[in-house]
Amino acid sequence: MDNNYWKGKNVFITGINGFIGGNLAKLLNKKGANIFGLIRNPNNKTFLHFEGIDKDIVLINGDLCDKELISRIISEEQIDTVFHLAAQVEVGVGIENPYLTFETNVRGTYTILEAIRLYPKNIKSVVVASSDKAYGSYGIEMMPYQEDYPLIPKYPYDTSKACADLVAKSYANDIYKLPIVVTRFSNIFGPGQLNFSAIIPDGIRSALGISKFIPRGDGKAIRDFIYVEDVCDLYLRISENIAKSEDESLYGEIFNAGTNSPISMKEVISKVFTSLNQEEELQVIINAMKGKTTQGEIDIQYMDYKKVNKFFDWSPSHDFDSGLSKTIEWFKKYLKDKK
Repeated sequence: MDNNYWKGKNVFITGINGFIGGNLAKLLNKKGANIFGLIRNPNNKTFLHFEGIDKDIVLINGDLCDKELISRIISEEQIDTVFHLAAQVEVGVGIENPYLTFETNVRGTYTILEAIRLYPKNIKSVVVASSDKAYGSYGIEMMPYQEDYPLIPKYPYDTSKACADLVAKSYANDIYKLPIVVTRFSNIFGPGQLNFSAIIPDGIRSALGISKFIPRGDGKAIRDFIYVEDVCDLYLRISENIAKSEDESLYGEIFNAGTNSPISMKEVISKVFTSLNQEEELQVIINAMKGKTTQGEIDIQYMDYKKVNKFFDWSPSHDFDSGLSKTIEWFKKYLKDKK
């Protein structure tokens, strides 16, 4: 990648106050981009604020579904790059409140893409963040997911992401020809993941003695975890390549990314607690997992990175253990006064 490419670029990030958006903003800020971020609920207890990045960027309060606001941002700020990361990401919330999930994930997506369609003059690349959940449930014999698999979602969150993918592809078609790509990544983890319903931050916080870890399943579910720094690097790599190549055949393409190193939830929590020398508490948790069931979760999901490697020469720089080590060190600092 060109180290000077991002200097002076006008970048719009939805979901900037979230875990991935904050990490992406940090990287782009280092590279000299002009960053504009949309936030719905002001919150200063996020990665963005903890790292002091909020002082160097423009934060705009508003609703992702407000087409007039989004259109004004795209046109007035002469945005050339969009990372659409905002989403309702909780599987459980999707089951409890499917309407909210569909509004945010589907309507939010077509709202921002319609604004781009109306004001496409400066737009060079648009990355729409989807999820491995969009594929739905395939058996182990079909793993890792491939980009050409039919989407067979079942639950509200999965369905919302699949719908958003189709919306994105329709805006990238030969009628509108917007420079959109869709990314489907495996489970992302790392510093700043302050959603403590996620297994890794929940486990770290518990192993540090701040809370008690409550298993939500039997630990047999299989997932692939990718470190957030690798994800941000890939986002920039994809966006830069799309903008520079102007290869319309890439518009609407799907790109999976993971490590192709599946791991069970039991293994994940075991690595967290053993890393923090909490073997005794770990055994209590493992015993509590027995017989637990989880509604709305897919049994096994993992990705490879063959296609992004072929197109963008990308591969993950972190394995699970090295990413976890960095994540634990960050949370020790963040949570040091929380006990």
